[in-house]
This record gives sequence, C-alpha cells and structure tokens, in this order.
Amino acid sequence: MTESRPFPQNRGPMLALVAAFLGWMFDGMEMGIFPLVARPALQEMQQVHGIPGEGFVQSWMGIITALFLLGAACGGLVFGWLGDRIGRVKAMTWSILCYSAFTGLCYFAIEPWHLGALRFIAALGMGGEWALGVALVMECWPEGRRPLMAGLIGAAANIGYCLIAVIAIAFPITRDSWRWVMMVGAAPAALMFFILLFVPESEKWKASARQPGRSPALEVFAPGLRKTTVLAIAFAGVALIATWGIVQWIPLWADHMTGGKRTAVKAWSQFYQSLGACVGCYLAAWAGGALGRRWTYFFLCVASLGVCQWLFRGFNAVSPGFFFVVFLVGLCTASFYGWLPLYLPELFPTRVRATGQGVAFNSGRILAALGAWKTPAVMAFFDKSYPKAGETIVLIYLVGMALIWLAPETKGRPLPE
Repeated sequence: MTESRPFPQNRGPMLALVAAFLGWMFDGMEMGIFPLVARPALQEMQQVHGIPGEGFVQSWMGIITALFLLGAACGGLVFGWLGDRIGRVKAMTWSILCYSAFTGLCYFAIEPWHLGALRFIAALGMGGEWALGVALVMECWPEGRRPLMAGLIGAAANIGYCLIAVIAIAFPITRDSWRWVMMVGAAPAALMFFILLFVPESEKWKASARQPGRSPALEVFAPGLRKTTVLAIAFAGVALIATWGIVQWIPLWADHMTGGKRTAVKAWSQFYQSLGACVGCYLAAWAGGALGRRWTYFFLCVASLGVCQWLFRGFNAVSPGFFFVVFLVGLCTASFYGWLPLYLPELFPTRVRATGQGVAFNSGRILAALGAWKTPAVMAFFDKSYPKAGETIVLIYLVGMALIWLAPETKGRPLPE
C-alpha cells in the first residue's frame, strides 16, 4: 500500500527523516545495551559454572560481539537487497521488528551462547535498518541538505546510546538486575506501525524499480562498481574495527578499574562517550560538506588515533579527566557514522543504493567481527590489559589515512541515478 502513495510535497521528506532517525536511534539503544549488561550478565553465568577469572568475561564478550557484528553484516546484506526489491519502507519495518523482538528475548538467556545466538538474530535487523533509512532519506532530500541529514542520522544512534546509559544511571545494572534492561529493548517494535501507516515510499526507488533486469547484489561487484564497493568496505571497516575492537570495551574497562564496586561507572562511561559521539556525528557531516569528503575522512582518522592513544596511555583509574577524554574519544571515533551516511549514498546509483550501502557498511562489520573476536587474544598477549590492547588496535586508523586518497571526491555532485 505504501508503494503507491507519492511523497506529499512538504510532509514526505520530513516523515522519512523522522522514521529513519527513530529507527536508527532505537538501533543505537539496542547496540548500547550489551556493553552495559555484558559484564554483570556474564559474571552471573560465570558464577553458576564456577569458573574464576576475568578471562571468562573477556572471552565471551569477544565471541558475542563478533556474533553481533556478523549478524549485522548478514542483516545489512539481506535487508539492503530486500530494500532494493520491495522498497525501503516495507523492509525497514521488518528490520525494526527483528531487532526489537530478539533483544527482548535475551531476558530469558541462561547461558553465554544463548546471548550470542539471540544477539546474532537481533543484529540482522540492526544491520538492515541503517542502509534502508539512509537510502530513504538521501533519496528525498536535496544535495544541499545531505550533510545535515547525514549528521542527524549519524547522531541518532548515539542518542540511543545516551538514552540507555541514562536509564542505567538511574537504575544501576547488576548481576541481579540486568535482565529487565533487555525487555526495554523490545519497546521499539511499536515504531513499525508508525512507519507502515504514515511514511511514504521513495519516489526514486519506485522509478528505479520499474527498470527490468536488475540484480543489485551482483551489480555492486561488477567491473563498473567493484573498486568503489571495495573502497567503501575499507572505509567502513576502519571505523568499525576500532569501535567494536576496543572503543565499545571502555565501559568494561572502567568497571574493571573500579573492581566492579561502582556499578554506575559503566553507564557514565557510555553516557560521556555517546554524548561526544552525538556532537562528532554532526561535526563530521558538516565538515564533509564544507571541506570535502576525502579531507574530512583523513582528519577524522588523525583525530581518532590521537585521542585514543591519549586515553589508553594516559589513564589507569577512573577520574573526571578520564570521563573528559572518553567524551573526546566518542566525539572522534563515532564521527565516522556522520560521514558514512553522507558519502556512501553518493557512491552508488539508485537501483543498487541500499544494497551497495548495506554491503559496504556491513562487510566492514565482518572485518570488525574478526577484530572483536581477536581482541581477547590481544588482551591475553598484553596480560589481559585493556589499555595496551586499545593502543595497538587503534593503529587501524593509519590504514584509513592512506586509502581515502584512492576514492572519488563527491562534494557538490547529485546522487548518481
């Protein structure tokens, strides 16, 4: 039904933005849940099994994070393809239902592998929502507004991170209380009704869908787009490897430094990190519009590398200074998520845009999954040290500084048709 309804002159673009913003905000809330519940949840399970030591928590955190990222990668590919086939709006509603329902089911997990399996399935929906929301918004707003739209969408997920952090500050998450937080994650399912009832389908997608013989999954790796797709994967991969390989571990590190005696420190760490991320996403999108896409990405890599080295080399205790630098780390390392929704849609034509974005962003998640899986091994090499592992993993930003110059500059160009 939504496919036959055209965008109203004034309401359509705004409704698309609201839907994408809320979808990605709740997606961020879902992603932000696990860093807060991981340590108490795994410690509860560890106690049941009678296994001592921090290694159990670190090992399962790495495995579950890797499964989450693999699920998000698969979801991005599947839902991105679905969005190019049946429309952005319909596919987005299914992705939101998927991540909401299976996050809520984590309430019933009693073994670490239960958490891993449910997070994998929930991540299918989380991975799909990003590509669909970005494609929908960028196809109905003019070029001059794209940096602002990218900044808003990028900040949305981090507002979700802030939201769940504030809830955790008000209601500290412990071994006895972590399960109720998972039920909070089921609430966004109600958003799918708003999207189905009020959000119109992209006119550009409908025009493109009438063209026969489309095969989006094959076309993004065909000779004309292959180099573009590989570079897009690399740009997303650099940001995601650092984020999921170590930045997402900062709440666990803070909890570890306090010996688990200050339960709110995890939530405060995530709150300041997310607050910085909200600012960073907007600034990155603005800079991309002002300075150009390539120079902005280069400077984001430089800033992220510098501030992460400051955090991991400069602190061994939780303090006000620690939270200030965590804010800066969030600002710099999450700024890529304001740049990516600006740049990736400009690389792919309409007929394969959702698929191309899904492949790029979520193949980057596969690379990040490998990084997250290996993070406990890196920590073990450094005698289970979070900061020593962190200062090593963030060297990945050097790769981004070099590769960005192989990509095209798209500032001022219309979206490719």
